[in-house]
Amino acid sequence: MALDLNDTLGHPRDPDTVSGMARGLMGSEILKVAAEIRALVAKGQKVCNLTVGDFSSREFPIPAELRELIGEALRAGETNYPPADGMPELRQAVQRLYARSLGLSYPLESIVIASGARPIVYGTFRCVVDPGDVVVYPVPSWNNNYYVYMTGAKGEVIPTSPEQGFMPTVEQIRPYLSRARLLCLGSPLNPTGTMFAAEQLKAVCEAIVEENAERKHAARPPIIVMYDQIYWVLTYGAAKHVTPVGLVPEMAPYTVFVDGISKAFAATGVRVGWGVGPPSIISRMKDLIGHTGAWAPRAEQVASARFLENVPAVERYLAEMRRGVESRLQALHQGLMELRARGLPVSAIAPQGAIYLSVRFDLIGRKGIRSNEDIRKLLLERAGFAMVHFQAFGLQDETGWFRCSVGAVSEAEVREVLPRVEAALRSVVNAAA
Repeated sequence: MALDLNDTLGHPRDPDTVSGMARGLMGSEILKVAAEIRALVAKGQKVCNLTVGDFSSREFPIPAELRELIGEALRAGETNYPPADGMPELRQAVQRLYARSLGLSYPLESIVIASGARPIVYGTFRCVVDPGDVVVYPVPSWNNNYYVYMTGAKGEVIPTSPEQGFMPTVEQIRPYLSRARLLCLGSPLNPTGTMFAAEQLKAVCEAIVEENAERKHAARPPIIVMYDQIYWVLTYGAAKHVTPVGLVPEMAPYTVFVDGISKAFAATGVRVGWGVGPPSIISRMKDLIGHTGAWAPRAEQVASARFLENVPAVERYLAEMRRGVESRLQALHQGLMELRARGLPVSAIAPQGAIYLSVRFDLIGRKGIRSNEDIRKLLLERAGFAMVHFQAFGLQDETGWFRCSVGAVSEAEVREVLPRVEAALRSVVNAAA
């Protein structure tokens, strides 16, 4: 018998059926764009999909060794619940990875495993922030606004500029320090693909240490920094990844790292992430993960531990992956800059890290184009060039900036779409002349 759920439970939009938090929670803007692209592809339109912060398994398969190890762990019966804080061998592998590659020595009680990086982000908010506390974050940035809303915090936003690589400076952050409880930072940054310079991040950290020393004397809770470094192994050229604790060791009691295998090994669906930070926070996060069931699957944890310990295999895979991602980013960047050299209104920031390129189409005010959304639709419909505007990441100004992600496309697709982009831009520029 089919149930009439509207009569049984109320209309789907009836406010009485869900909590106030659920009523106000907005869906992802990126997923809305993705649905539009799927509809166009279904109609037969050719689309170079630069919207998803993910990888095509055709273009970037997970490491063969990791895939085999997952199968071995399943066959060996590693299918029951893992410990709430993660399998000991994986926590030890993360501990050794940080010591070996980042020069950071943490005790095991500072490491917790989760089903990807998102539970670590949510766990950091939940374990640090009380309703009404101030959370400071720069924009554009990934999803901080949603977590602020879900925890009942007060978000204070720092708009950043392309001149600084869309990374916040200490001058911008300092006015917020006296009232902040949590500061959310990331490098390499989603959506921009840009990174903190060492001197830039060091200045921020020194200001936080100074503020926290004053708070200690006043018996006030310290500022905690959530440092999202999920893309830290994907850097290009002269760009060098830096960490708060590596630059200013006194930051160790105040820094929670968000990390995992999702981006490093194109393993977004394998769902293995970790948090590293002060035991006082990590122990509470372990309890939160246990109550929500947000642990990573046991077999995947066992396999990830064994793979991380195979240093030659890890280094081989990462070298190949960096080459693949960088070649796509460079092809896109160089192609767009060639269009700029031919007089078209486009610019981009050279690739630094992650899988993203920050691109600007300076079309506002031309031929009836009034917003980033108008630009997005124009290039999607006329060129099959799909991207996400920075409004989806909190930067509200209509300045023509977009995120382009290369994880799900080939280099050939990137090169193939550029003439279509040129034609679309010329149609606007010529019409406005």
